[in-house]
Amino acid sequence: MARGTSFGSSRSPEKGPCSSYLRGPFHHFRPVRPGEKPVAARPRFADDAGMTAGAIYQHPLAYLLGLEGVALMRATAGEHDEAFVSERIAEVRELLAAPSHWGEGVTLSPLTAAEAYDAWAPSYDAPNSLFEYEEGVVGPILEALAPGVAVDAACGTGRHARALAGRGHEVHGFDVSPGMLDVARSHLPAAHLEVADVSALPMPDGSADLMVNTLALAHVEHLGPVFAEAARVLRPGGHLVISDSRSLFVGSRLYPLVKQTLDGRVGYLPTWRHGVGEYLRAALAHGFEALACAEPVREPLDADDWDPPEVPEPGEPPNPWGLMPVVPQATWATYLGTPALLVWHFRRRA
Repeated sequence: MARGTSFGSSRSPEKGPCSSYLRGPFHHFRPVRPGEKPVAARPRFADDAGMTAGAIYQHPLAYLLGLEGVALMRATAGEHDEAFVSERIAEVRELLAAPSHWGEGVTLSPLTAAEAYDAWAPSYDAPNSLFEYEEGVVGPILEALAPGVAVDAACGTGRHARALAGRGHEVHGFDVSPGMLDVARSHLPAAHLEVADVSALPMPDGSADLMVNTLALAHVEHLGPVFAEAARVLRPGGHLVISDSRSLFVGSRLYPLVKQTLDGRVGYLPTWRHGVGEYLRAALAHGFEALACAEPVREPLDADDWDPPEVPEPGEPPNPWGLMPVVPQATWATYLGTPALLVWHFRRRA
């Protein structure tokens, strides 16, 4: 859609039904109040993550209705027929007929990555469809690279560090979670594994041939410092391989992951959806060139892949994976064919 036109209309702002709107450079709209002068929105690229984490409110019924809403939007675009629309509207009415069944919702405060992942560490390597999507793309990239000094930034339990060590790389792994590193050490007792942040790695300048950063950068609000650190650590010609998960919360740049800490507190791990343009701007600004980019899309689940339907207990946050099977047709109309991951292969320019 060209800048300066209203949604769904080619008429001029003066003649259209939405004639009195504030409009920034990327269609940040709200009605102009009487006597108010238009003020441009703060310039920002449309796919920048933005929005600093704070307390959030989650309600299971809101999530279910959100799935139905996105499904209906896609149907309106022409992806589904009249019968599908009628079924979704009937399902919405059924959900709204018993709102108390879904509880009152909860307010959650943010957790640090270390708090969330220390608790997650013992079960992190359980079967996970994201691992399957990722390994089919990242694996061949890594297999094609010659052994050298490899940095696994945000290495977690050492999933990729193990594979790199097995291919003859000298592996250095870093993570902010001591619990995740404990699991990694159980698999790689001889590797150099240390607590460190992805933007401050204890590695000399120009010391690595390869850096891997997988399923972690969604927890970083701004990509610039991460790419700056990768450029510092990698030798000219060194490779940077990244995978980043995509949001379940369609249309939002945020997708919180609810976790319980080791001391029993329930909160959420702040997570940001970084767009393709955001990655490219950060990479190009720090001397990288893109060699490959892939977005594996979500595929249908078999019947035995679904979690059992789950209604949260009072005071518990909603579990999206337990709510999806409550409205399975709306769920797959929402997610089917959407990217599950964003995978990059960058190289530092010589």
